[in-house]
Amino acid sequence: MVIQAKMRKVTLSVSINPELKVAAEEIAKENNTTPSGMISRYIEEMAEQRTIKLMEEGYRAMAEENRLLAEQCLPIALETWPRQGNNS
Repeated sequence: MVIQAKMRKVTLSVSINPELKVAAEEIAKENNTTPSGMISRYIEEMAEQRTIKLMEEGYRAMAEENRLLAEQCLPIALETWPRQGNNS
């Protein structure tokens, strides 16, 4: 998921303990951003990971459905393939 940089911003109030506030400020400074920007980027990354996980689960479910469908159709396909081969 790609978040556009020019999206309208909203305010989210978060309560954290003082040690985390100090850590957030230090980490943000090391990365030339603000604590708000750092937290926003972290949430973006978590949202991307969540989207990827959901997509992987969906593809696995689709693969299982396709496997079951193939198992159901295989006997019918095997009955018709020899006839098609004889018409050539």
